[in-house]
Amino acid sequence: MTRNDGGAAMALHSHVFLGEGHETSERKTWTVIWLCAAMMVAEIVGGWLFGSIALVADGLHMSTHAGALLLAALAYTYARKHADDPRFSFGTGKLGDLAGFASAIVLAMIALLIGYEAAVRLFAPVTIHFSEALPIAGLGLVVNVASAWLLSGGGHHHDHGPGHHHGHGHAHDDHGHAHDAHDDHAHDDHGHGGASAAHRDNNMRAALVHVMADAAVSVLVIVGLLLARGFGWMWIDPLAGLVGALVIASWSYRLIRDTGAILLDMNPDRAMAGTVRQAVESDGDRIADLHLWRLGPGHLGAILSVVTSKPRGPDFYRDRLARFTSLSHVTIEVSRGE
Repeated sequence: MTRNDGGAAMALHSHVFLGEGHETSERKTWTVIWLCAAMMVAEIVGGWLFGSIALVADGLHMSTHAGALLLAALAYTYARKHADDPRFSFGTGKLGDLAGFASAIVLAMIALLIGYEAAVRLFAPVTIHFSEALPIAGLGLVVNVASAWLLSGGGHHHDHGPGHHHGHGHAHDDHGHAHDAHDDHAHDDHGHGGASAAHRDNNMRAALVHVMADAAVSVLVIVGLLLARGFGWMWIDPLAGLVGALVIASWSYRLIRDTGAILLDMNPDRAMAGTVRQAVESDGDRIADLHLWRLGPGHLGAILSVVTSKPRGPDFYRDRLARFTSLSHVTIEVSRGE
């Protein structure tokens, strides 16, 4: 968008790089938090009234679960409210990745605690109250399955609200003038191996991993308790805990690896970088420098330094890159050379 200000045209660029369906994901996360909070209060109050320490313990465990989800919900809300804040040079789209990274660290700590407790009980078994433990594990599984259903698409619909923006950018020519690069062309960046990573909402992914990890542990606990009660294999319960800890640790590692790469501005899609280079260099020009990084779910930033011997400006290369709809902020520098 351009505005005439005292005879000088000034280009205004939006830096809202939130993922598609941002507000829908925010609402779903808050809904699951209220579900977990209600479950937590019911378990703690019920355990206190009926004298079940196991029920109270599971309620307190549910509070840590709700706390992790609260981190995701607050990240969604903060990113939306400050999406237009000029202090954020490239918007708030990466706030979800920051929340996902922090959540993954918490998940890794939970895996360590479960693994330690399971290892201790493997060598020093404790008395298991099957009549209390099994219903609690079953109830926890029901809540986690319901939470996973809500987060992963229960009543799913696409939200094309403030969080959804088509690609745009600005390009600087060799005289320093700025150009708006709005993208109204067909999609041509969804077939690459890294496309899913570029569009993935890691904040929602972290919330879902927490729920799925809890559900997986609940399943393992139920199986372990049934085998222990049926065959007297008391060692199977802590063994199930160790397996659960390893599963959670594996999910946590992948989440830390993926979100950490985004926070460090690693190239999120090498195949697309190669295709961008091919699109620019197909007519004899040369890219001297290329930077590609993720600004938010479905939004990539790119800086190109192009060397050409032909009388071409940034608009020429902008048109060549217009088909890449995920390139939401593009800066092009053109230099003359043989």
